Amino acid sequence: MTWTYHIKLDQSYSPQTLRELLQKTWWLSRKVVHFLRTERRVLVNQRYQPVSTVVRTGDLISLTFKESDFSTPLPPFDPDSSQSPDVLFENDDLLVVNKPAGIKTHANQPHELGSMINFLQAYFAKKDSNAYNVHRLDQWTSGALLVAKNPVVVPILSRQISQKLIQRTYLCMVEGHLKSRSGTITLPIGLDPHDQRKRQINGPGAQPATTHYQVVREFVERSLLRVQLATGRTHQIRVHLAALGHPIVGDPLYNSLADGAPMRLHSWQVKFPLPFSQSWQTVTAPVPNYFGISLAEPAFDVGD
Repeated sequence: MTWTYHIKLDQSYSPQTLRELLQKTWWLSRKVVHFLRTERRVLVNQRYQPVSTVVRTGDLISLTFKESDFSTPLPPFDPDSSQSPDVLFENDDLLVVNKPAGIKTHANQPHELGSMINFLQAYFAKKDSNAYNVHRLDQWTSGALLVAKNPVVVPILSRQISQKLIQRTYLCMVEGHLKSRSGTITLPIGLDPHDQRKRQINGPGAQPATTHYQVVREFVERSLLRVQLATGRTHQIRVHLAALGHPIVGDPLYNSLADGAPMRLHSWQVKFPLPFSQSWQTVTAPVPNYFGISLAEPAFDVGD
């Protein structure tokens, strides 16, 4: 199987070498660029040119990728048509799906079903595409999940996530009222030696973790927060807010008041650059009804 792209450079592109375009502008890895170059699978205006060639507005760049370029050309997930995914945005390379709370992002065992990626595999069955996991949401977190449709964009999106280029914003309802309307939490997060499901502050193997929060609105006994992550530790938002004494409402692991209702943590918005483009895309996932709020109300200002 191969994947071919034909991209005509528009006026948003400044003159640059072909190597700079591939590696810096389009985020392709050195390994992939090496394969494209040595096997002459990158063309400028339908002719092979060395990667030192300067490309400009109006040039047509053609790229052909092969399965051997990638470590996982085909995903190891089985299709599951038992649930139809709520697709918020889709193009030829990726989609953003609205993951319900209670559904795992991906299967953990061979032939396991019931995850969001399984549902997307079935959704793609008639589209000659596959679902490739790029990042994950906790099982009990709802909202916008970015998924690749081919192996070409998986390393691109992964690098952009690691470099903080892809911006993810969460909304959550917490117990009580915070002392500050905004702040940054920088408590290291490690394992919980007493419960393998959980994480804890300064636990074994603790790693740096940074969470930015802003109070959107206060209720009688709860607060709605807007949260952004500078790192991506397991359960980071949940552990950090619990450490402040304001656990997320409904959190089955870190909130002793949880009563079995859905956890109020929602991946509200994701902003990302479209692959092989200079354009950006912002996708917003509707807040679930069980939050008991409507962001259309004037009182809710969640920012950009």
